[in-house]
Amino acid sequence: MTAAPLNCQRCGSVSEAGDLRCPVCYLAIPHLASDTGRGTRVHIFRCPSCGPAMEYRTTVQAPQCAFCGSVLKLEAQIDPVEQTEQYLPFTLDRRAATDTYRGWLARQGFFQPSSLASAARLESLRALWWTGWIVSADAIVTWTLDSNAGARRAAWAPHAGELRTEFDHIVIPATRGLSPHECARLIPTYRVAGAVNEPPQSDGTDEVRERFDVSRSVARGRIVEAIRGLAEARIKGHEAPGARFRNFHASIQLRGLRTRRVAFPAYAIAYRYRSRLYRTVISGQDPACVIGQTPISVLKVALLVALILAGFAVAMVGLILGSM
Repeated sequence: MTAAPLNCQRCGSVSEAGDLRCPVCYLAIPHLASDTGRGTRVHIFRCPSCGPAMEYRTTVQAPQCAFCGSVLKLEAQIDPVEQTEQYLPFTLDRRAATDTYRGWLARQGFFQPSSLASAARLESLRALWWTGWIVSADAIVTWTLDSNAGARRAAWAPHAGELRTEFDHIVIPATRGLSPHECARLIPTYRVAGAVNEPPQSDGTDEVRERFDVSRSVARGRIVEAIRGLAEARIKGHEAPGARFRNFHASIQLRGLRTRRVAFPAYAIAYRYRSRLYRTVISGQDPACVIGQTPISVLKVALLVALILAGFAVAMVGLILGSM
């Protein structure tokens, strides 16, 4: 039975099972300390020579490092490892994703090969749940920076202030399989209010469910850094005067930090064109969001360059003849 989350008596942030201190203000939680021996702990085989960690599997015949051959060391993780809590369901089925991919290929521009839609061969189409945090928090941000506003004769002038703001349903990626650019395009397409606690039913065909691979303390560090970046963007965009900034510093006090570990739906597609492999990602909830790589037609690029050079040459000849 999972213990219910508790609110910190000092700052109101949610403390989870296994926490000895509040994740925001670090107030000790002695009534949870007696329960730290309960529950499942992660055991890791750690190579003493080159350091890689591997998840324990019963099929492994010997504790030996696959990288350097050293004997692995059993290590007990006291800090809990993040686990997926909720799932956003797919609203786009596999057939619709395939049709979306085909239509996207057919709509490519002038610089793509004319035969791209007909010659591209679909290698794989996998349903992917990639991991991330949905974060809400209240924050007090005390900040200082230099800007070009009010500088008078100097190039820079100092400014300072305090910002009280809320961060509501901020999505912070934790995936290793998708790039930051892909995540930034996918995040606005999701309806985060529709998350469910149980993983959706599937036949398991061509499906990947990404796992969190960071400990809770590391995860909270990433969350705080992401909130710091969002606070900096808000201050430079709306709070601080001026258009150019430097020497930004901020102290962030969080209250009521609430996080959810969520799996987000997408389709990862691999297709081949003339022996080269390309990747495309489609949102699992919005067919209009397609992020992909396409080949470039060298012939069309060369033709455009030749036309530009020819036009430039004609213009120069006209100038020369006009000056005679």
